[in-house]
Amino acid sequence: MVLTKQMKEIKFFKMQGAGNDFIVFDNRDYGFLLDEIISLTPRLCHRRFGAGADGVLVLQESKKADYRMIYRNADGSDAGMCGNGARCLARFAVSKGFHRTLRFFVHDQLYKAEVSEEEVTIHFPIKPKPGAFINIEGFDALEVYSGTEHVVLWVDQGKLDDEPWLRQCGHTVRYNQSRFPNGTNVNFIPLQSDNTVIQMKTYERGVEDLTLACGTGALATAVSHHKKTSPTATGTFEYSIQSNGGILKTSFHFDEKTGEYSNLTLTGPALFVFEGSYYL
Repeated sequence: MVLTKQMKEIKFFKMQGAGNDFIVFDNRDYGFLLDEIISLTPRLCHRRFGAGADGVLVLQESKKADYRMIYRNADGSDAGMCGNGARCLARFAVSKGFHRTLRFFVHDQLYKAEVSEEEVTIHFPIKPKPGAFINIEGFDALEVYSGTEHVVLWVDQGKLDDEPWLRQCGHTVRYNQSRFPNGTNVNFIPLQSDNTVIQMKTYERGVEDLTLACGTGALATAVSHHKKTSPTATGTFEYSIQSNGGILKTSFHFDEKTGEYSNLTLTGPALFVFEGSYYL
């Protein structure tokens, strides 16, 4: 392909973590401003006219950590933290010469990543303290901030298997401005779950659809499941969250005296899919 003087080439990688897919590039090579990244994101993520993805991940230089992570939803909006995206960007950073133990900023929060051959683990600095259970659309629900806004709804298995209904309900809850003025991600889990694997489906804000997985949603689900089934049990807990894109492993410590969750970790796959060029 012959580039004209008006065209600019962006070299990117397509990556996925448990089915959450991302366009990833190193902004040290381009120096895009944040407004330019926001404007570019919907074009890159369009599944007909772009490369297609749930969002864009950008590795940005940082003087206080290994790098700064910029993540934008497919529509260009700010997602807050993205757990699966963070795992993919950590593997991308290692491919660019960074060490396998990394520290990086998302907004003003410092996170830690550990990259192995098979998986990537993200250590979250946040300490959720969920409030009381609420009723949303006739279902028990719980709000949990796991780096970004989430609500977890307990539904029967028939509803969990009905994806058109999940999209409709997820859209309604996500846009309930009176309860969620900033919008929210909506996670659906079954009324009955064992203490090893919890099934989850997520309607993601900014993607405006069901996605194959959600990392921060997996953490919100794990915390919610513990609060509903073992609210007084203190200690360290591990839950596997089963989404359509695969299994994500979560862990945290809970202190019954303070009602605080800490030492949150998210572990799962982070894989390269292909590399390419996009022309502006």
